[in-house]
Amino acid sequence: MITGKIVGTVVATNKVETLLSMKFLIVRRMKITGKMTDDYIVAVDGVGAGVGEVVLVAQGSSARQTDMTEKRPVDAIIMGIVDTFEVDSKVVYQK
Repeated sequence: MITGKIVGTVVATNKVETLLSMKFLIVRRMKITGKMTDDYIVAVDGVGAGVGEVVLVAQGSSARQTDMTEKRPVDAIIMGIVDTFEVDSKVVYQK
């Protein structure tokens, strides 16, 4: 699982039928220190997240183990919106 910040959306009016009801967001990866990286991924929104929020993302086969994504061509899903995270008893991010 990775942390990241939602920086944009993807609109695809033509897509395979099993993805018709899904919203796609662009997530910029975040290091555990809170510093943003130059890596981006497109993930299905499983929790109603929005631009600017810090999220938890599952990738690969784990992304297809939810009721929403089972047996669908999905490689990443947003599974949580982060309120706070701490490293070595120090708050790295707080909503």
